[in-house]
Amino acid sequence: MNYWLMKSEPDVFSFDDLIAKGKEHWDGVRNYTARNNMRAMKKGDKALFYHSNIDKAVVGIMKIVTEAYQDPTTDEPQWICVDVSPVQKLKHPVSLAAIKANPALSEMKIIKQSRLSVIDVTKEEFEEILRMSKEG
Repeated sequence: MNYWLMKSEPDVFSFDDLIAKGKEHWDGVRNYTARNNMRAMKKGDKALFYHSNIDKAVVGIMKIVTEAYQDPTTDEPQWICVDVSPVQKLKHPVSLAAIKANPALSEMKIIKQSRLSVIDVTKEEFEEILRMSKEG
């Protein structure tokens, strides 16, 4: 299993929106590195749902339910999307400031490549975020 972090602006599409829908395609990605990360996703992989801009925090866990296919928001064949579904809302969101302050997460790509909307996460980073979410 692989682990990911996927960013969305909560005023455009929030984790609560995903919960309400039950499943949604993750579309609109127009960065080649983010796209390549989505191409590498496998059904059953887990992803951290990150609210960007407003909250700047990991707020939930989702799973990848379909592998990459043509993004329906464009006719350009190089852009793809995946379908995701919610797993659980975190008890306490984990802020970007808390991530940056945690030495165990000092190499996390959200710090090193902050503008990237879809990034890979190690199993250890994923588990550390979950541990932090339980502390509040």
